[in-house]
Amino acid sequence: MASGFTLVFGLVRVTNLAHGGLYLLGGYTALSLQRMTGNWFIAAGLGAVATAGLSTVLYLVLRRVHGDGLPETMLTLGAAIVMADQALANWGGVPSDLDPPAALRGSIDLPGSILLYPKFRLSVVAMALLAGLCLWLLLYRTRLGSTIRASVDDRDMVSILGIRVELVFCTVFAMAGALAGLAGAAGGTYLSLAQGEDNRILLASLIVVIAGGLGSIGGAAVAAVVIGLVEAFAQTHHAIFSVLITFGTLIAILALRPHGIFGSQQDDRA
Repeated sequence: MASGFTLVFGLVRVTNLAHGGLYLLGGYTALSLQRMTGNWFIAAGLGAVATAGLSTVLYLVLRRVHGDGLPETMLTLGAAIVMADQALANWGGVPSDLDPPAALRGSIDLPGSILLYPKFRLSVVAMALLAGLCLWLLLYRTRLGSTIRASVDDRDMVSILGIRVELVFCTVFAMAGALAGLAGAAGGTYLSLAQGEDNRILLASLIVVIAGGLGSIGGAAVAAVVIGLVEAFAQTHHAIFSVLITFGTLIAILALRPHGIFGSQQDDRA
């Protein structure tokens, strides 16, 4: 989820408040498809395709106000409200979850530990690491990645070279939407799908992206681990103050690293 938000917010500089809605709709779409097909992987894949398409449509609407802060933000906020209402109208307000794949059900013993850990949660960690690695390779080891970063740095120069910048940004939005949909399927399996989850996930992603540094995939990965551990500790030992502790951690990171863990001043173009 944070990887997709990093692409849109960190690179394209769009505060996409509808990203949480894409997460929720991706999860619910996968839920319906799993009930039809009985296959988690097909459901998650098609759910990601659906949210990629929806995210593309969102960009086609946004492109007319791209770079105009308030209208851009308000448009994504409106889209988020519409998505949440559609989720409520089509799937109801009762929390639901997907069934994990048969091969990933149950728990396993972790080496050196007496605790059992769910197989599916370990697979989610693996998927997150794989997604982060693929994004890093895409952005820093491919021609498309170079084009994306160049389009952010100097849009006019890239346009002069004959590259359609709008098509590049549209591709970024599609990738971010697919990642949000895949995250929705995974989150809807080991957590649950319910009204309000979109806002909670969006806030968590925003914290991770800011703490990691805008546009930094590695920073987002490190920040996700740090924020996740702090939040888990806070909810276990000081549940009442968990939100305060999480934001306190973000403030501490920004006090030490104003541009995020792996961010830099030249990357802070917002």
